[in-house]
Amino acid sequence: MSQTILRIEQLGKRYRCTRNARRHATLRDWVSGMVGCGTRGATPAASDAAAAANELWALHDVSLEVAAGEVCGILGHNGSGKSTLLKILARITEPTTGHAVVHGRIGALLEIGTGFHMELSGRENIYLSGAILGMRRAEIRRRFDAIVAMSGVAEFLELPVKRYSSGMYLRLAFAVAAHLETDLLLLDEVLAVGDSEFQQSCQQKIRELAHAGRAILLVSHDLATVRALCNRAVLLDRGQLVANGPLSDVIPGDRAA
Repeated sequence: MSQTILRIEQLGKRYRCTRNARRHATLRDWVSGMVGCGTRGATPAASDAAAAANELWALHDVSLEVAAGEVCGILGHNGSGKSTLLKILARITEPTTGHAVVHGRIGALLEIGTGFHMELSGRENIYLSGAILGMRRAEIRRRFDAIVAMSGVAEFLELPVKRYSSGMYLRLAFAVAAHLETDLLLLDEVLAVGDSEFQQSCQQKIRELAHAGRAILLVSHDLATVRALCNRAVLLDRGQLVANGPLSDVIPGDRAA
């Protein structure tokens, strides 16, 4: 039986939505406004109801396990909680309820170009971005040639990345993240960039990582990519997990096939 890399139990994330558009010039004004809002004739029950009305659960009671070697697609409409889930796992934001346990090292590419500086060269940005993503300098040096080969920007390596085309920039960013030594890799819509040749290269790299025993969570709206890469999927709707299992059980078109 494969080792469990990720265990999520009753995970929830609540945001408080402020509908009061008033702007306060000073801290004193803000405190006065808050005190006034809480005391002007409002009963405790009315205050509780108003607070509940201003709450948004981006995730609610999500439980999930991912094993080594699994590529799990995270599906759902915009606003369903996909990116919030990955941000909690990447320790960018804290959950309101529940918890997630990761056995091993996490790598995350939630935004292409994390850690890049436009004035630095491609070579310098490989080291900078790699360090920000959690790689040691020795690791980056050991994987440098492979990163450059995957990115396809070898002849432009000494140029500032501000001179790169958007495709070159994106390829280099993904190549750095793809060479992280992680047990769990989080990817948020990063395979939607670049040309078809580069996307094929990215998909091949993900297959290699999964074959090596990495667990991968992939957020994507592209069902063709999910079908090509994932051996299971999770469907979120309004922050709740509504389906979890083989692709045929989660993707409507596949279920009917």
